[in-house]
Amino acid sequence: MKRLNELLQELGISKVKLAKYLGVSRQMVYNYLVLDSLDKWPKEKKVLLLQLLDLKDGNPETLKNVKVDTQYLMEVEKRLSSSIRVSSEVGNVLDLNGLNKEEKTLLSDIMYLIKDKLTDEDDESGYSAIKYLYYMLQSIDNIPEIKYILGYMAKSNGFITPDEYAFDEDKQFIFEGILYSALTLYNNGGASKSKLAESHKRFIQEIENKNEEKLSRTQQLNTVKVQALRELGYNDINASNAAEVFEKIAEIQSRKV
Repeated sequence: MKRLNELLQELGISKVKLAKYLGVSRQMVYNYLVLDSLDKWPKEKKVLLLQLLDLKDGNPETLKNVKVDTQYLMEVEKRLSSSIRVSSEVGNVLDLNGLNKEEKTLLSDIMYLIKDKLTDEDDESGYSAIKYLYYMLQSIDNIPEIKYILGYMAKSNGFITPDEYAFDEDKQFIFEGILYSALTLYNNGGASKSKLAESHKRFIQEIENKNEEKLSRTQQLNTVKVQALRELGYNDINASNAAEVFEKIAEIQSRKV
């Protein structure tokens, strides 16, 4: 089984793709791969795997003799791609028009992972993790550091090479260095709750200040909106008067400049 795991890694077959190919959850794939023999796999899943890898049997000697070259890699990828289709569930939920094949596959893989995480009964924190990921995606256009964090995690877990810079190279380089130093300090026990209490207090205070500013701006906007509606003689904003109301709001705000 050790050779099987190595072979899957050499071929670049992720747990997500293998799970979709076998028709099981990602966690089930992990469970299969820690078994000490392919004979302990469910028969139909074992057959599917052997077909994918073009192996006549699952004995260790056969696996040891597999040589991964360009031709073999392409053949396996072809079999894998022909067996995995972008989930129809994705198409039912989202409009996939305008996406190319790679983008559709990526979206399908992401939704598969999310569903797998949300339905994992052994992971009580799964929902919170996905919810926080959703918040990150909402903020990603306004906070470039989120992209740098994602890039760092992809590199540190071996999904991409360390010298890949998909964003602003200089800023990403600096951020990765800072993040590495911080995580090294954290993992080596160089940080403690007591030492960081004051820093965390400032972190909370900064968030509270931002929330207060946000609330203040919202209240100001509501006040201006009410004034605009009153001056125009409307009770609320609707599709027919929205443009006029927004124009009046802009006018009222300019009076205060």
